[in-house]
Amino acid sequence: QVQLVESGGGLVQAGGSLRLSCAASGLTFNTYNMAWFRQAPRNEREFVGGLSPTGSRTSYADSVKGRFTISRDNAKNTVYLQMTSLKVEDTAVYYCAAARMGWGPDRKNYDYWGQGTQVTVSS
Repeated sequence: QVQLVESGGGLVQAGGSLRLSCAASGLTFNTYNMAWFRQAPRNEREFVGGLSPTGSRTSYADSVKGRFTISRDNAKNTVYLQMTSLKVEDTAVYYCAAARMGWGPDRKNYDYWGQGTQVTVSS
C-alpha cells in the first residue's frame, strides 16, 4: 500500500520560510518523479514544482521560481519543498504526488497523492 505523508505546514508571516516534507512508503521511491501541488480555496489544484528520480532535473511554476526549492533524499524516501520569501498568495493546502511515468503540471500524470498539509501565510 502506497502512502505519501506530508508534514511541516503551518502559519507563517509574509516574508518568512517553511520547509515541507513528504515521506513515501510502499513504492520504489527512487524510480518515481515527485512533485508538489497546491490548492487554495475556490481554486484548482496547481503545479508548484517537480523533480526527476535522481533529482537531476527540476521544474517550477513561474509563481514560485527563485523562492521555492524542491529536493529529495532517496535514502530516506522523502521529498522536500523549501519555501522562502513567502507571500499571502502562497496560502494553500500543499500536496505531494508521485508519478512513475511523466511529470509536470498535468495532474493525470500522477499515480499517488498525499493527504495535504495546510500552509497559511499572514500579512
